[in-house]
Amino acid sequence: MTSNNISEAIAYYKSHSDDLFSQFQTLLRIPSISASDEAKPDVQKAANYLVDKLKSIGLNNVKAYATPRHPLIYADYLVDSEKPTILVYGHYDVQPPDPLDEWETPPFEPTVRGDYLFARGASDMKGQVWANISALESILKTSDLPVNIKILFEGEEEIGSPSLDPFLEEHKDLLKCDLVLNTDADMLAPDKPTIIYALRGLAYFELRIYGPNADLHSGIFGGVVDNPANVLAKLIADMHDENGSVTLPGFYDKVRKISPQESEDLSRIGMDEAFFKKITGVSALGGEKKYPPVERIGARPTLDVNGLYAGYIEPGAKTIIPAYAMAKISTRLVPDQDPKDVEKGLKAYLESHVPDTVRYELINMSGAPAYITDDAPGVDLFMKALEDTWHVKPIKKREGGSIPVATSMKNILGVDSILTGFGLPDDQIHSPNERLHLPTHKKGVQALIRFYLSF
Repeated sequence: MTSNNISEAIAYYKSHSDDLFSQFQTLLRIPSISASDEAKPDVQKAANYLVDKLKSIGLNNVKAYATPRHPLIYADYLVDSEKPTILVYGHYDVQPPDPLDEWETPPFEPTVRGDYLFARGASDMKGQVWANISALESILKTSDLPVNIKILFEGEEEIGSPSLDPFLEEHKDLLKCDLVLNTDADMLAPDKPTIIYALRGLAYFELRIYGPNADLHSGIFGGVVDNPANVLAKLIADMHDENGSVTLPGFYDKVRKISPQESEDLSRIGMDEAFFKKITGVSALGGEKKYPPVERIGARPTLDVNGLYAGYIEPGAKTIIPAYAMAKISTRLVPDQDPKDVEKGLKAYLESHVPDTVRYELINMSGAPAYITDDAPGVDLFMKALEDTWHVKPIKKREGGSIPVATSMKNILGVDSILTGFGLPDDQIHSPNERLHLPTHKKGVQALIRFYLSF
């Protein structure tokens, strides 16, 4: 395609950005919370909205496929069997908005303040989905695509994508592609477009400690009945040593070490102690002390408590020994670690550390291995599109989070993913007051236009 096609598509986007933004806000108002049974009709509503939008911009074979829980959306635009095919992945479900009292404006009423749009899903990942839709509309309304496009949007990413792998297996022919574009990642900063080449995996558990048959009076029984909350607190505390290392048996046995060259390359991208302190507001950093921060969040595995519950947690006092205590625990894994091995290590730890005054239950909730690729198909073209938009060389880095779909695409469809996105580290995804930096989002649309027209 010529530079004229790119200029015309970008001009269309700029002249229609207000209308596209209004439609985006409509999508954000739909509380498509995949984890909530009560929100199931809203997830369906969001799927229907996207189906209608994809049809309106000229895509073909648009369909919402039913799954045991939430729909998967497929669409395509096939121009020439001799041309490459890009599979564009996204998800339209969102995290629960809790705690609601910490939102400055309602989570499902999009609000613009300065350069930011505040709403649940604004960044993760409805904003990224809408950037692709905006780019494709801008192209199809002004010229044509020089490449085949297939769309796959799911509604279960935030609950571990339980329907995705079976769908990929069943529809391999439908989803056959040469490239995968996944924009469910972020940029290092508004002036630092980013490509992700490695993701950490995940093993997620719920640990329950059971004591007495019912809550007991802490004055009458305190001192003779072991408190499950106390036991759980001690178990959690002992899962790390004084240097920040995880103490589960065998936890580090299969951790792939990074090369000195990669370590040097990562050190240059600016994710140092000052960077993390600024975006998080903490006074000092934790984790494994002998590794620099940029390696702790991308090249080293971790263990974190994501939630705790025990006893009386309402306002005021109630003196009890709770009948049980619960913790949700996640481990982030690096290449060569196996979630099953982590589960074995956690079980071994509990067998040797849980006292016989209580009993425990460990529930394995989800798991996925880490992902790493040196050269995903099409990544050079995408890097050029980023550079032509931002006028700086893109950064390549590891990502601390998990995007299990990238592993699924590789294992089932046989294609590595271009992992990128236009969110920022301080977008507060999964937290109250999630936001999207609008200038960066708009540049992202233009970069996508350049990428789609670069074939």
